[in-house]
Amino acid sequence: MRPSFMPPRQVRIGDAAAFVGSTPRAIRHYHQIGLLPEPERGGDGRRRYEYEDMIRLLWIRRMADAGIALDGIRDAFTTGTASAGADSGEGIAGILERLEETLAEQEARLRRQRTAVRRMRTEGSRMGLLSDFVTERLKSLPEGSLRQADLDTLLVTERIFGPLGAAAQATRFIALATHPALREDSDRVDEAEEALDDSVAVDDPRVVRTAAERHAFETALQAVIEESGLDEADDALFDAWDALHPEGGEAGSMSAFEAIGKMPYDFSPARLRCMELAEELSAQDSPVA
Repeated sequence: MRPSFMPPRQVRIGDAAAFVGSTPRAIRHYHQIGLLPEPERGGDGRRRYEYEDMIRLLWIRRMADAGIALDGIRDAFTTGTASAGADSGEGIAGILERLEETLAEQEARLRRQRTAVRRMRTEGSRMGLLSDFVTERLKSLPEGSLRQADLDTLLVTERIFGPLGAAAQATRFIALATHPALREDSDRVDEAEEALDDSVAVDDPRVVRTAAERHAFETALQAVIEESGLDEADDALFDAWDALHPEGGEAGSMSAFEAIGKMPYDFSPARLRCMELAEELSAQDSPVA
């Protein structure tokens, strides 16, 4: 006895799309890019899909769901390995191997992103933007003891000189955060330097006076750093960096010279001259001099 229901030998594009979980538009696209041979049309001018067409559509859908690009699927079918299952390093096998490598890279990137987000939530959004090497240096400080400007400066320094340079500079902010009187002196000198705007001439007496104040402050700051043992912590910092980067530095990073050349500044000529004079005073105090 013949069964009461027999499936059709051919189906229209809408039924084919519904069966494989796709859309007629997607199937038409497969035809356009040569991924699926276009079947003959029936007497009504409509495409008719047979069993073999449905098999290929199912394979296309599964491979696309796995993340294989349509061009890669087409190449796999072109090599003939889709039906033979050959493991020649080409076709589906080769595509899957490359896909696995790509997914591994994506997973590593996602892990880094999750780590960064977790660090930002734990350390605070601003501090979390800095690298682990820098934030580890700052963990001993009380919450809220660092200012926004401190973190901004560290962010710029890390971009120019890398995590090691920013971690070394963090010593300065640790000393300021733990010595209120020193922080007050720092604010006073900063305000004096900021007052040297474009309205101040380079030879204005305030330039020389402010340079002397900056030099005196930096000398006092260095004394505090040495007395508190922070300079010894810096030595350990460099040792830790060398242990993490035995080859010396991070590959592919922008050089400090290139980075400085791309970072704008808003210092007036008077303030730049003040900085030069402060450097000269520091050089005069140097043991080498």
